Amino acid sequence: MNKDALKDLLYKMADDMLIIGHRNSEWIGLGPILEEDIAFASMAQDKVGQSLAIYQLLQELGEDEPDLVAFTRPAPQFHNSQFVELPIGEYDFSLMRHFLYDTADYYRYEMLTSSSYEPLQLLARKLKGECRYHIMHADSWIKKLGNGTEESINRLQKALDDAIPFALGIFEESKFERELISGNIFEGEIALREKWMEHIDAILGKTQLVLPDLAKESPRFGGRYGDHTKHLQPLLDEMGEVIGTDPGVAW
Repeated sequence: MNKDALKDLLYKMADDMLIIGHRNSEWIGLGPILEEDIAFASMAQDKVGQSLAIYQLLQELGEDEPDLVAFTRPAPQFHNSQFVELPIGEYDFSLMRHFLYDTADYYRYEMLTSSSYEPLQLLARKLKGECRYHIMHADSWIKKLGNGTEESINRLQKALDDAIPFALGIFEESKFERELISGNIFEGEIALREKWMEHIDAILGKTQLVLPDLAKESPRFGGRYGDHTKHLQPLLDEMGEVIGTDPGVAW
């Protein structure tokens, strides 16, 4: 097993989930309807919990304890995609991000249920069902609003157009991609993107939304290796405010 390759995979998974979890939590008290307020709060809790589980796997591989890893690193040391760090915007954008990101998240876990790294395989089997509920929620709202009023369709279409380059950045290949695939740790980002596309196409095909021509899009890569938008560091500052008051305290 290539430990560096495994850590690279785990860091991008954990960082994605921590950041999107925090972003989703920003809808608490602001959801368009009470049910969505609760739904985004619940999904935020799930994502942060999932990130903790992955950080614990990293700790077993010799990395710092989860609180330090999650709340004391600066932006250039984070491996999350740029997509998850973008502000929540209006509900249409957050819903579209939820749809595009959580679909990828679910299929990543599904693929990892056959990983050669047993701790990750077992965790993926445990969390896959939880993630399934997330995409069921996203799918239902995309189909509902994507066949709704002229306003809902137009707003979701714009959100889709704006989100796609960032969503494609989820699939930025690891510098250890060959090792991950040859070691049967993970099938790879290309295989994941294919599964993602199949699902996205199927759901959008049941709406009046049109998927942009992906061949003409420029994926927003870089986040996996520290190239982030201006939005990440302020978010990290907010997240680390409590632990920053006394880094040595036992939380």
